[in-house]
Amino acid sequence: MLRRARLIRIRGIVQGVGFRPFTHRLAHRYAISGWVKNGGDGVEIFAEGTIGALDAFADALLSEAPPAARIASTDVADARCEGLAEFEIRESRPSSRPTVRIAPDLAACDACLRELFDPADRRYRYPYINCTDCGPRYSIVTSLPYDRAGTTMAAWPMCDFCAAEYHDPANRRFHAQPVACPVCGPTYVLWASAAAEVRGHDAIVAAATMLRAGSIVAVKGIGGYHLACDARNADAVAALRERKFRKERPFALMARDLATARTLVAPDDDAFDAALLSTARPIVLAPARAVFAGVAPDNRELGVMLPYAPLHHLLFAAGAPDVLVLTSANRSSEPIAYDDADARRSLAGIADAFLVGDRPIARRLDDSVVRISAGAPAILRRGRGYAPMAVATVPSTRPLLALGGDLKNALALVVDGQVFASQHIGDLDHRSAREACIATIRDLCAIYAVRPAELLVVHDAHPEYVSTALAGELGAPAIAVQHHRAHVASVIAERGAWTTPLLGVAFDGTGYGDDGTIWGGEFFTGTVKDGFERVAHLRRAQLPGGDAAARFPVAAAAGFLAELDDLPDLTQAPFSLGERYAAARELIAHDVRCFATTSLGRLFDTVAALLGFTRPMSFEGQAAMWLEHLAAAASPAGRPTYAFPFTAQELDYRPLLRAIVADRAAAREATQIAAAFHVAVADGVTAVSQRYGDVPVVCSGGVFQNGLLVELLRERLGARAWFNASVPANDGGLALGQAGLGAFASGPASF
Repeated sequence: MLRRARLIRIRGIVQGVGFRPFTHRLAHRYAISGWVKNGGDGVEIFAEGTIGALDAFADALLSEAPPAARIASTDVADARCEGLAEFEIRESRPSSRPTVRIAPDLAACDACLRELFDPADRRYRYPYINCTDCGPRYSIVTSLPYDRAGTTMAAWPMCDFCAAEYHDPANRRFHAQPVACPVCGPTYVLWASAAAEVRGHDAIVAAATMLRAGSIVAVKGIGGYHLACDARNADAVAALRERKFRKERPFALMARDLATARTLVAPDDDAFDAALLSTARPIVLAPARAVFAGVAPDNRELGVMLPYAPLHHLLFAAGAPDVLVLTSANRSSEPIAYDDADARRSLAGIADAFLVGDRPIARRLDDSVVRISAGAPAILRRGRGYAPMAVATVPSTRPLLALGGDLKNALALVVDGQVFASQHIGDLDHRSAREACIATIRDLCAIYAVRPAELLVVHDAHPEYVSTALAGELGAPAIAVQHHRAHVASVIAERGAWTTPLLGVAFDGTGYGDDGTIWGGEFFTGTVKDGFERVAHLRRAQLPGGDAAARFPVAAAAGFLAELDDLPDLTQAPFSLGERYAAARELIAHDVRCFATTSLGRLFDTVAALLGFTRPMSFEGQAAMWLEHLAAAASPAGRPTYAFPFTAQELDYRPLLRAIVADRAAAREATQIAAAFHVAVADGVTAVSQRYGDVPVVCSGGVFQNGLLVELLRERLGARAWFNASVPANDGGLALGQAGLGAFASGPASF
C-alpha cells in the first residue's frame, strides 16, 4: 500500500511525562516507522505509514496521551518519505530558544507505590523510586531539553538493571530520566547531634521514631525542606511555633491517607478528594472536623495534604504519627530552605534532626495551597505540582519578564507568547527573598535561553517597591503597570478575553494608586487591549501610620471611624479598642503621618477590630481571615442587614460602620454582624455592577481569597462573576496581569 509521511509537532507539557515512549508504543501498534524526539518547543515526530494508519496514530496521540501530559497545540504537515524501516527515539538537540512547557513535579504513582512495598522488588523501600508517570521534574531540571544530563540526577550513572529498563520500550521506565535503584542511585541519611549518622531505610525508621517521641525533624522533600512533628502532640507543636517564631499562622497537615484526611476536615464539596488526590498533591483548605492544639489558632479551616513523595509513604509505614505537621522549613517569612548546607545552618536550633536526601534540588518549591471554589481548585499559593506550567498565552512575540509585587512575590516569563508562571517566592522586604527572586529570574531566563537585553520588563508602579528597583537594574526596557489594573488583567489573561468590555473589581489591602494614595477598593471599565479607566472606588479614609497600620486593625479602625460623628467611647467595653486606637485618633486629629486610602482590606480590618480582633496581626490578612471564619459560624436566622450605598461614584462605608457600631453596642451576636458585613460587601459590588450594564464583573485582589465573599458574589452575579483560577487572587497573581498588559505596550510607558 502507498505510504505517506507526516511531521507532527506537539506543544504543551509533553517532556518528562513519558510522551516519547508512549509515541514509540503507538508507532508499533499502527506499523508506523520514523522517529520521535524532544525539541525546543515540545515533541517532534516524523511518521511514515499508510494514510489510515497515520490518521489513527495522530488521533491516538491526543486521545491516549499519558496522564500527566497537557497538550496545548498540535501541528501536522505532510513530509517527504525517507523509507525508514523502524521507529526510534532520537537524541534531543538543544534549541536556541526553547519554549517547551516543563512538567511540574508529580506525586508517586500507584504502580511505583506497589513496588515500593513489595519485598521481592528491587526498589523495595527505595525513597527515590519513580517512572515516566511520576516523580520529580521541575525541581531537578537544570537545562532543556529534558534529558538526564540536564537534571540533578546526572551525577548518578545508571546501573545495568536501570539502564536495561530505561532502554526497553515495553517498560514504564523507558526514558524516565530520574530512574535509579538502591544499587546506583542516591539515598537518605539522618543527621542528629546525639547519634551516629544513619543511612538508607534505617535513617527513615529512626526519623519516624523521633517523630513519635515528640521531636522536630527537618525532612528534605521534593522542593525543599519541611519541619515535621506529631500534630497530636501539643508540646511538639508549641515548640515548633516557638523555635520558628511563627506566632499564629496556621500549620499545614499531612495525613497518612485519604481516610485519615477525611477525619480531619468536613469538606463542603466533592472536589476536595479530587484535589487531594491530584498529581499536584496541594495543601487543600476545608472546614475543620478535628481540633489540634496550636495547629490553626482562631481558624475554622485546616490545610491538609496527602503524601506525594515516596519518602512520605515510607515514613508513615515506618511508624510516624498518622497526622504530621509539615510546614516549610524556614524562619518566619524567609524562603523555604532547599540547599543542604544552608538548611543545617538556618535551621539549627529549630530541628532536632535532619533527614537528608543525596539528590540535590535545583530550585526551591513551596507546597501549593488551594481552596475548592465552584467545584474546582482555586490556587492561593502556586508552587510544587503547578509551577512552572504555562498559565496563559499573550499576544507577544517579544520575551517579557513580569516581576509581580513585593508581597507574595512570584514572577512570569513570556516566551513565544506563553506565560510561564514561577513558583511562590515570598515577601521581598526580606533579603533572602530578594536573593531568591533574583535567582529565579536568572533560572527562568537560563532555562528558556532568554538574554536580559532581549526582555521587556514589566513591574508595579509603586516607586519604592523592591521589584521596581530591580526592574531598573536589569538593563532592559521597562514599563510600570498600576497594581490594581494588573489584578484585573490577571483574570482576563487566564481567559484570553483581551477585547471583552468588563467591570473590573480590585479589592486588597494596599496598592500604589495613580494619584499617589493607597488604593484597594477600585472599580474599572474598559478592556486589557485598550486600557482600564477607574470609574468608582471605596470612599476615602485616613490611614494613620500608612502601610505600618496594616499590622494593627485598631489603627485602621481609627481612620475609617474618624469619618463618623457621635460615636461611643470605643476604648471601653464592648469594643475595648485600647490605647493604640486612641493614639491613632490623635494622629488623625493633628494630621500627622496620615495617608488617604480606599482599601477594602483595611475596611475588613476595621470591622474585625470592632468585633474583637484588637491585637496586632502576626501575618498578613489575619484579621480578615478571622472575620471570615467568624461569619461562617453565623446561623442564617436573625442576621441583620446593612446599607452600603453607592453614590457619587463611591461605595460609602459610613452607614455600614454606623450600623455595626450600634449593633455591637446592643450586644448583637458578633457572628451575625460579621456575616451581615460580608453580605453588605457583596451587595455593594452588585449595586455598582448594575450601573455598568450586563458585562463580566472581573474580581481579583487579596480580598477575593475570602471564600464566603466569592460564594455570595456567585449567588448574585452568576456566570458574570469572573475570578482567578490558575494564579492566586492575591499578589502572587500580579505578574500574570502585568504580562497581559505589557503585551499590548508598544514601548516603554506606563499603564
